[in-house]
Amino acid sequence: MLRITPLTYFVGGIVSTGVGHSKVICSVNELVQFNAPEGMNCASYLAEYISYAGGSLQNPMAKQDCQFCPVSSTDVILATLGIRYEDRWRNLGITLVYSIINVLGALTLYWMFRLPRRAKM
Repeated sequence: MLRITPLTYFVGGIVSTGVGHSKVICSVNELVQFNAPEGMNCASYLAEYISYAGGSLQNPMAKQDCQFCPVSSTDVILATLGIRYEDRWRNLGITLVYSIINVLGALTLYWMFRLPRRAKM
């Protein structure tokens, strides 16, 4: 039922336009802190992981107390909700088409049932 409801597309369009493609800055309590192995800095230790899973390092050149933020963009969070920034115009179109169909349907029903018929002679 989620894909049938026009409110899904309306909210998706508004949210993706409003917060899509924004950088996430983690607070101190959201950061994952760890130490890099001997002879490596934080950036070289996590380079492969970040290229696969995403996220960002707060102090890439440090060798102790690496601070890793698991999310680097709002697009990652929106994707878990099924909202994509690229779909914002499609969502607007679906919302407009649904609204126009509802207005035309309401006017048609009004014309069919509420307007008086002409009397036949």
